[in-house]
Amino acid sequence: MTEEKIKKSQRKKAILREWIESIVVAFLLAMLIRTFVVQAFKIPTGSMRMTLIEGDIILVNKFLYGAKIPFTDWRLPKVRAPQRGDVVVFIYPENPQKDFIKRLAGLPGDTVEIKDGVIFINDKPIAEDSFSKRFYYNRGDFGKEGEKITVPVDSYFMVGDNSASSQDSRYWGFVPHKNILGKAIVIYWPINRIRIIQ
Repeated sequence: MTEEKIKKSQRKKAILREWIESIVVAFLLAMLIRTFVVQAFKIPTGSMRMTLIEGDIILVNKFLYGAKIPFTDWRLPKVRAPQRGDVVVFIYPENPQKDFIKRLAGLPGDTVEIKDGVIFINDKPIAEDSFSKRFYYNRGDFGKEGEKITVPVDSYFMVGDNSASSQDSRYWGFVPHKNILGKAIVIYWPINRIRIIQ
């Protein structure tokens, strides 16, 4: 083999090695970002209409609430705790294989009651637009008319914006903090739906 052929072969190997290294680094970065910073989710149902509709693809900030460390119960330090009105992605308490998205209504220790289509927290109607412009139905074991429930410590009460068509905390109860994945921040697809989620 001539010296020129040896140099060509070495160049090809160097280029191949660079490509492989670039792909591996890009994959690892993508996995770190997806696990700890931001992740895309697709909306499968109409339970959050009209805030989110079927087929919307959203980005969820996992860093804000303290991202979960995979295969453990540990979390990274949080920027802030979940707040009333946040649109939150979480692991469905009755099936850990499913992720749900709902609006956070009740914080730990709150009493929640649905009366005349309005959510009352600690005997006062929620005044924020994200709640006050919607009608909430008395349904399920945790949303019965005339019944107040107390949100347990380290748990949340979640409701869908489309109350008539949402399987939410009214039916299956509370979401433990350990199930929280992140805050929905933006719709990025389809193009005509791009917007910040409020």
